[in-house]
Amino acid sequence: MNWNETVLGIELGSTRIKAVLLDEAHLPIASGDFEWENQLKDGIWTYPMDLVHHGLQACFHSLKKDVEAKYGEKLTAVGALGISAMMHGYLPFDRDGKQLVPFRTWRNTITGEAAKRLTDLFGFNIPQRWSIAHLYQAILNGEAHVRDIAYLTTLAGYIHRKLTGESVIGIGEASGMFPIDSDALDYDETMVQKFDAVSGMPWKLRDILPKVLVAGENAGMLTEEGASFLDPTGTLRAGIPVAPCEGDAGTGMAATNSVRVRTGNVSAGTSDFAMIVTDRKLGVHREIDMVTTPDGLPVAMVHCNNCTSDINAWVNLFAEYSALTGTPVDKGSLYTKLFTAALDGDPDCGGLLSYNYFSGEGVTDLDAGRPVFLRTPGARFTLANFMRTHLLSALATLKIGLDLLTQTEQVPIDRLYGHGGFFKTPGVGQRFLSAAVGAPVSVMESAGEGGPFGMALLAAYRLRKASGESLADYLDNRVFADAKTVTLTADEADRKGFSRFLEAYKAALPLEKLATEVF
Repeated sequence: MNWNETVLGIELGSTRIKAVLLDEAHLPIASGDFEWENQLKDGIWTYPMDLVHHGLQACFHSLKKDVEAKYGEKLTAVGALGISAMMHGYLPFDRDGKQLVPFRTWRNTITGEAAKRLTDLFGFNIPQRWSIAHLYQAILNGEAHVRDIAYLTTLAGYIHRKLTGESVIGIGEASGMFPIDSDALDYDETMVQKFDAVSGMPWKLRDILPKVLVAGENAGMLTEEGASFLDPTGTLRAGIPVAPCEGDAGTGMAATNSVRVRTGNVSAGTSDFAMIVTDRKLGVHREIDMVTTPDGLPVAMVHCNNCTSDINAWVNLFAEYSALTGTPVDKGSLYTKLFTAALDGDPDCGGLLSYNYFSGEGVTDLDAGRPVFLRTPGARFTLANFMRTHLLSALATLKIGLDLLTQTEQVPIDRLYGHGGFFKTPGVGQRFLSAAVGAPVSVMESAGEGGPFGMALLAAYRLRKASGESLADYLDNRVFADAKTVTLTADEADRKGFSRFLEAYKAALPLEKLATEVF
């Protein structure tokens, strides 16, 4: 194996850090991972930075072991690599590189006042999870650390800087920090000036934000210090080209070949979000974020904080029961069986309802979450309906946001690509998403690889792109020309059933809000 022709993508996701190594044909040849969970400390969803470091190194070590097991060689180099992570959040540092406050992740809904003020100031929707909302909320709160900020970044930007020493960020990831001007391929200068005028800080915004780069640009090289950080054993060599870091939204677009206008994808894991590439600016809606593709095209994004966490909790409970009976079940097999069972449920779930809100949810205007399951006395309380309820609940909030996009803004959805853990069981998540959106849903063979696969493709583009070759052309012609794809369209019964479920879901939302207030 010529390791200098391979490319590596690493993504720090919400529940797993995963590395995927691709060969020169863009096929996965090795992988590694590390499981972790966010923590709620002092009312803040966070990950300790020592766990970030440990998890990243453990993930890379797992990848190296996979390479040795399959090829009998040590992994000393790759052709290019890239880092991705969960978008948004707040990671401020002072001039000495000291982290000023614990990492505030995308999952927090503690910036409502700042988000509203900035939306009004810019005439542009600023979601609560964006870095600029966290920054302005800290200013409004009078937090002492704000005046000492020398560098503000995201988790992907932080790791990229550790590996390369470069304070840069991919444009898709940057669009979750501050609004982007897709013509200038940079932060929107008018909005930057408006922010500086109201911040009251000794620094200027551009002085603390990372430089914006588009896909394919030079984002630095792996330094000696960076190589030692990623691989403390000293096996990995420095000098590897590094792609601009991206967020999980950008890598999802790359992984599903959804970077051209009118293409779209849904990423569904701990959170879920739909990305539709547009050719025009949209109106200001709290439920719709305007971000970009990794090469800077505008994207309408419907982002939901909650997707599979509640499903995972129930599967863990079933696994615990199986172990209690003396017949433990493989977790992967259990997921497959339970997801498949949902196909036999009633289209509208037979009188069962659930809310999967582990945290607050911007689309439905909730600042906190409580997982809730309820049913009517006469409901058909079967395992199939129970599982179907939780799977439809995972898509319900996304559907509410997409309806605004398609009905109010008249943005067409001809077909969506699905990727992420929700789609691992063939034909299940795909069918339910098609029922929700009323359009065909396609899943590629690589759908389960998700973000790290997409980041590896961006690293490949950084390594191999020809002069003048766009990212869309590279993906079309060199990566996905012969890709195996399964497309599924839900039948009328499933579509009508989802609509009935959603009506009940929206009607009972006051119950979810009450639960956050009393329990």
